[in-house]
Amino acid sequence: MLELARGLTPAALDAIAELERRVIAADGGRLKLEWGALRSRSGEQVEDLLWWDGEELFGFLGIYAFGAPTVELTGMVDPGTRRRGIATALLDAALPLCRERGYTPTLLVTPRTPVAAGELALARGAVLEHSEHALQLHDAPADGPSDPRIAVRPMTSRDTATVHDLLEAGFGWRPPQPVDEAASEVVRRDHADTLVVTLDDAIVGTLRLSRDRDTAGIYGFVVHPDHQGRGIGRDVLRRVSRQALAAGATRVHLEVAVDNDRALGLTAPAAHGTMARVEHAFVVMSGLPGSGKTTLGRGIAAELGLAMLDKDDILDALLRASARATRAVVTG
Repeated sequence: MLELARGLTPAALDAIAELERRVIAADGGRLKLEWGALRSRSGEQVEDLLWWDGEELFGFLGIYAFGAPTVELTGMVDPGTRRRGIATALLDAALPLCRERGYTPTLLVTPRTPVAAGELALARGAVLEHSEHALQLHDAPADGPSDPRIAVRPMTSRDTATVHDLLEAGFGWRPPQPVDEAASEVVRRDHADTLVVTLDDAIVGTLRLSRDRDTAGIYGFVVHPDHQGRGIGRDVLRRVSRQALAAGATRVHLEVAVDNDRALGLTAPAAHGTMARVEHAFVVMSGLPGSGKTTLGRGIAAELGLAMLDKDDILDALLRASARATRAVVTG
């Protein structure tokens, strides 16, 4: 049964967490569920869609509008109930809500595994927009230069226009004016988490630093193009990361587009090696049938945050592609 939820009860949050645990145990990796947003839903409009079978949650899809004209959809389906139309039903219910609220385009955020998530997006006519590395810092960042002319402080209402200019310069969009109270609440939460970076008292950068239990997240980090390449970004990352860890966070989370070499080069030194980009890394598992290599491979993938590619998944994909090609020849 599909539920269109206005806010999430403690029981619903627990069910989502348990579903996430089952999905990660089966697929490895991580899911971009943004728990801070889930726990602080306003309850004024539908932002979450849940698929229940009695008391058990088998599917979830969240709508995440972070102040941009683009909305993100992220979700999951229980490994034991996939390919039964649950994901399609959730997406069919969510897309009209996004259109009604004027969000264009809509981003469907999918992990690299399982392949069914990407296949669903492609079947709906979606195209790859971008890919991201999920980076985490667990220890104090490496020491580096600190410019005394640089300061980081909370954003005030007087900074709004300058911050919007920076976001347009860095990401190509300006936050729209809120059209209702729910959108206004999102803006208020974003402003409460927003910091500005100053150089000799002039604003040259901005970022959002949010906290969800023991995890701190850095989002929307931009330094004005005229001031890039001077070490400001690394300096600020070190300061903000130390601040978050000193305040009790056990890890600092940052997402960077895989083709953003400047940002990747920025985060790796600040992370003391733990945020470095890894390309073409493989852990190959082989063994006799029934020896437990799939279970072990999933455990390694989950621990290292890597994707797991199973030969059976490849064979299934090839068979489906072959079947589609055969149908196209026959019906054509």
